[in-house]
This record gives sequence, structure tokens and C-alpha cells, in this order.
Amino acid sequence: MSQEIAVVGSQEFTTGFRLAGVRKFENVPDDEKDASLDGAVERVFADDDVGIVVMAEADMEHLSRDVRQDAEGSIEPTLVTLGGEGAGSGGLRGQIKRAIGIDLMDDD
Repeated sequence: MSQEIAVVGSQEFTTGFRLAGVRKFENVPDDEKDASLDGAVERVFADDDVGIVVMAEADMEHLSRDVRQDAEGSIEPTLVTLGGEGAGSGGLRGQIKRAIGIDLMDDD
């Protein structure tokens, strides 16, 4: 079972997570995102130890269509985006539901 959290993004974005103890990260400078972000995301998603990948929502627009679709559709590892509406519909609630398979806030 995958247990690691990985963070992908600018050094400013990953630093807080690293200070909190996240050991897996890919720094991609802002001026290289269009050229390098796809590779960083693919490396993190290929790591069998990673269960959750954290990215800034704004960085999603720098991904190629194929990599973005793969990342958003991935069950394990699960993509969690911060700073926007979240990956796909439903925002954070939808991401949690996709990650664990149930809706913890079911209104029924």
C-alpha cells in the first residue's frame, strides 16, 4: 500500500510541505513549467511508494492534455490540488471521495 505524500511545483510551493516532513518532492521553477512539469508529474506518479500527489491548481494548466487527464483520473496515487476549485468537479470533497471511495459528508 502506498503511503508517501509527494509534492510537485515551485520551490516556494514545496518548501512548506518539506518543512512539515514530506520527503518526496519535485521542484519545477516557474519559468520551466511548460517544459518540465510533465516529466516531474510522470516521475512522481510512477513512484510506487507515493499514494498522494499534491500540486497547485494553477500548475494544472501547464500540463499537457494527456498527462493532465492521467493525473486527474488516477486513483492511486490520488491527485490533490490546492488553491482553486480542485481537480475535477466537486472540489476537495470530490477528491476525498475518489481517494477513499465513500462520501464522508453524505447528506442522506
